[in-house]
Amino acid sequence: MSPQDGLTPSQVAAFNQDGYLIIPDALPPAAVAALLCETHRLLEEDFTLEGHPLTKFQTGGDDGQEHVGDDYFLGSGDQVRFFLEEDAFDVTTGQLAKPKERAVNKIGHYLHVLNPVFANVTSAASQDTAFDGILPVAPIAHSLGFRDPRCLQSMIICKQPEIGGAVPPHQDSTFLYTDPPSAVGFWYALEDATVTNGCLSFWPGSHKTAPVRKRLMRRDDRTGTHIVDNPGLQFPKDIKSDEADLIPADAEDDTSKYVLGEVKAGSLVLIHGNLLHKSEKNLSEKGRIIYTFHVIEGEGTTYDNKNWLQPPAQGFTKLYA
Repeated sequence: MSPQDGLTPSQVAAFNQDGYLIIPDALPPAAVAALLCETHRLLEEDFTLEGHPLTKFQTGGDDGQEHVGDDYFLGSGDQVRFFLEEDAFDVTTGQLAKPKERAVNKIGHYLHVLNPVFANVTSAASQDTAFDGILPVAPIAHSLGFRDPRCLQSMIICKQPEIGGAVPPHQDSTFLYTDPPSAVGFWYALEDATVTNGCLSFWPGSHKTAPVRKRLMRRDDRTGTHIVDNPGLQFPKDIKSDEADLIPADAEDDTSKYVLGEVKAGSLVLIHGNLLHKSEKNLSEKGRIIYTFHVIEGEGTTYDNKNWLQPPAQGFTKLYA
């Protein structure tokens, strides 16, 4: 695969069949080191508890309904903010029971613009030599059929040792919805992701049979979020599913259908917005830091003004100038 050509035909076919694609060595070792170094600098230097609302990142709970929705979260679309791990708190006192650097669940959601190190991943012309040899993002998006790919959010997810929370089965388009659905996740491992520290698991092919039934939307009073029935299209236009083949909502957590996605640091995982995927809690002594951003189609789709994430004044970031 030539870096400027995007994905090979066989890679595109694999993504279309399975709904995800693992690309080893998408980041050179120097880039992995630079991103990890910047992550630790953010945690140690930029993150302070002074004035922080102690917003915890909630992944949906057992019923799928409990999600973070305070102003600190809702206003993070053009900021770099820090969200805490639920199990980092002492249940009796409500105070942090871990050092602040070991308490963060994720950092988001505008790293791809505001942080010059992480901006190198989506940049077509990075000046940082550590990123020489990185697989360019825009040609990959073009390979997947995007005409006007837009990066709408970016996150560091820390999956902290011993307390990194489990993420139940979900579809990214539930949270980053366009009508019709178009989201694709670009997920980069900055440390080895293994079964012991909470690697991803995927239901192969579920992007063709799992409708986007629900959406995370802002409440009408704009004070928080809630999960509601999806009133729009449930599949991208190029996917036609027979009603009889659809995965029932109550079967999405069937563990026998998921396959592990263990990857080495530097790997890129592409994830279709309709694909069911999950990760388990990290009970090990080793963390699992990753960087992820999501791309949506800017041409021929509608972005709802009730989506939890709203575009900045200049709009979502174009991957093509």
